[in-house]
Amino acid sequence: MIAKRIAPSLNYVLLIVLALVVLYPLLFTVSSSFMTEKEVSNFPPPLFPSQLYLENFKNAISGFPIVRFILNSFIVSSGITISQVITSSLAAYAFSFLNFKGKKVLFAVFLSTMMIPWEVTIIPNYLTIKNWGWMDSYQGLIVPFMAGAFGVFLLRQFFLQLPNELFDAAKIDGCGHLRNFYSIVLPLSRPALSTLAVYVFLTHWNHYLWPLLITNRASMRTVQIGVAMLQHAEVMSWNLILAGVTIVLLPSFLLLALGVKQLVRGITAGAVKG
Repeated sequence: MIAKRIAPSLNYVLLIVLALVVLYPLLFTVSSSFMTEKEVSNFPPPLFPSQLYLENFKNAISGFPIVRFILNSFIVSSGITISQVITSSLAAYAFSFLNFKGKKVLFAVFLSTMMIPWEVTIIPNYLTIKNWGWMDSYQGLIVPFMAGAFGVFLLRQFFLQLPNELFDAAKIDGCGHLRNFYSIVLPLSRPALSTLAVYVFLTHWNHYLWPLLITNRASMRTVQIGVAMLQHAEVMSWNLILAGVTIVLLPSFLLLALGVKQLVRGITAGAVKG
């Protein structure tokens, strides 16, 4: 009996230790952002700052256009997220409820694009954006990512789990596909749509290579490039760099805090039938 009571406690202790190990880099980043340069230079560095030194954040914001970087990333990530939610939901509805020739083959070909490494498409996308004169522009950062196969696959699997009785009743009432889509499918698919939105936003918030390729002006840089710019300034002042990283992480933390419930619901939806 004692062993059975101790075993769950040990499991929780082990999980807490593993969680701290995973979270340590994040906790160290936030803690170091409040340290002075002298504290950060100590070896080993202290776990907690002796005081809340806010000058790091002030210097990071005043010395570099971090606010502009965050605004650019927010505009780009939001534009891509909205576009992918719209295009993926429409395509998923078509693959789920419309009957047309070659649907299964077309869907298989569509999914096969997920196996193509993104790096393969960089050169043709770059040449296209350059020929269209979209360098250093929001459309150049957004348009190549307005649609994706992953979102279509995710939403299609969710749509197929919706009860057919709803659509039979809607058909009797004279509803067409557009009415079904807006009145039935979208309201019932909020968990899946939220999951896709959070995933896409965070993915493109962390993009580095593509914005680096097509942007030359500092006013069009995104947050990940801004962090890299901090690393080459102030003679590698790590407290300043980590303060900038902490500022960059804040929108991600806020999004996860607001959307983690929907994210978990969307991931686990359909895991249990009945």
